[in-house]
Amino acid sequence: MKILVAYSGGLDTSVLLTWLRETYSADVIAYCADVGQDEELDGLEDKALQTGASKCFIGDLKESFSRDFIFPMVQAQAVYEGRYLLGTSIARPCITQGMVEVARAEGADAIAHGATGKGNDQVRFELSAASLAPEIQCIAPWRDARFRSAFPGRSEMIAYAEAHNIPVRASMKKPYSMDRNLLHISFEAGMLEDPWFDATTPENRDMYVLSVSPEDAPDRPEYVQILFETGNAVGIQCDRLGEILAAHPEVEATGERDGYTLLSPYGIMRVLNRLGGNHGIGRIDIVENRFVGMKSRGVYETPGGTILYAAHRDLETLTMDREAMHIRDSLIPKYAQLVYNGFWFAPEREAIQALVNSTQQSVSGEVRLKLYKGNVMEAGRRSPLSLYSEDVATMEGGAEDAYNQDDATGFIALNALRLKASARQSN
Repeated sequence: MKILVAYSGGLDTSVLLTWLRETYSADVIAYCADVGQDEELDGLEDKALQTGASKCFIGDLKESFSRDFIFPMVQAQAVYEGRYLLGTSIARPCITQGMVEVARAEGADAIAHGATGKGNDQVRFELSAASLAPEIQCIAPWRDARFRSAFPGRSEMIAYAEAHNIPVRASMKKPYSMDRNLLHISFEAGMLEDPWFDATTPENRDMYVLSVSPEDAPDRPEYVQILFETGNAVGIQCDRLGEILAAHPEVEATGERDGYTLLSPYGIMRVLNRLGGNHGIGRIDIVENRFVGMKSRGVYETPGGTILYAAHRDLETLTMDREAMHIRDSLIPKYAQLVYNGFWFAPEREAIQALVNSTQQSVSGEVRLKLYKGNVMEAGRRSPLSLYSEDVATMEGGAEDAYNQDDATGFIALNALRLKASARQSN
C-alpha cells in the first residue's frame, strides 16, 4: 500500500508518519505544501526521510494560494462569525489540491492527514479530496482507536517524539499548537483551552510570530497606499517598500505604474504582512463555533490580511453599486460558512463566487491607509470608476441641478404609504 501523508514536520504528523508505515505496512510518502510557513520548512525533507518516509515532496503553492484562494475570498469580504478571517480554513483546500496532484502522479492508494477527530480540518481535507479525487481513500489516524490508544493526548506524543529523537517545537511548557501560512498563524490547545487565560500579557508575548504587541509598535504612524484592479490588489506604495523587498529577495516587482510598485498576489501578501506585523495589526482572540459542534478558543495573527480586507472594503464603498453591494454582503455569512466548513470546491461556493466576481468589475482604484498601534485607519480613496459625486453629496449651495431636494418629498410620501396603512390597521 502507498500512502501520501500531509506532513508539516510538527508533532502530530511526525508521529503518525511512523505509525502509518508500521500499522499499514505501507510505503509512506510525505507531502508538504509550502503556503508560506517560512523557516518551519527548513530541514523538512531530511526530517521526513529520517522519520521513515520513502520520499518527501514540498509543493511551492505560495502564489497559487494567494491568487486562487486568498484573493477570491477577500473579494467576497468573507469573515466567519464576524471576526475570523479564515486563515486556516482557506489553506486546506489549497493543500488538498496539491496533495491530490502528487497522489495521482505517485499512484498512491490513499492520502492521510493529522487532523483530530474533534476539529474542522478533518472535514476540510476530506470534503476537498472528495470533490477533487473521489477514487482516493482518506486515512485519519486520530479517528482510529488504535492510534488514540497509543497516543491519548499531546503529552504522550511529545514523550514519544523525544524518545525517538524527533525534533518538534511543542513541549510540556508550551503545548499549544500552531498553524502558519501566508494569511495568518493560529494558536490553539494547551493553556489556550481556558477561555479566561489572558494571551496578551508580557509573559505570553513570546508566543506570537507575525506581529509585535500593539504596545510595542512604533509611536509614529505609517502610511501605505494600495492599487486595485477589478477587486484585486496589484500594487503598493509606501516609504519602506524598498527595505521590505530587500528583506524578501524572492519577491520580484512586476513593474511600476503611477508611483506604485506592481506585485504578484504573493508579493502583496508578503509586503502587507511585514507592514501589519510591524504595527501590531491583526491580532484576535476568539471563541468560535466549530463545524463538528463544539466551541473552541483560538488566538490568531492576520496582519496583512487585516490590511487587505480593510483596503478592499473601503474602495468598494466608492465604486460598487449600493444594491449589488447589499446582495453580495447578504451572502457573506454563507460564503464564510462554506469556507470554514470545507466546501470550497462545492457548487454553491462556486456559484456565489460567480456573483462576487461580477460585483468586482468596478472595484479599481487606490486606497490610502494609516497604520498605528494595532489599528488600520482609512485615510483616502479614489478611482476613475467612482460613483461618488461631490455635486450630489455637497451640503453647500450652488449645485441644485445635481440634486433637487424637493424631490425627496414625494420619495418619502411613497415610502410612507404602507407604514400609514399598517398603522391604521393596527389602530
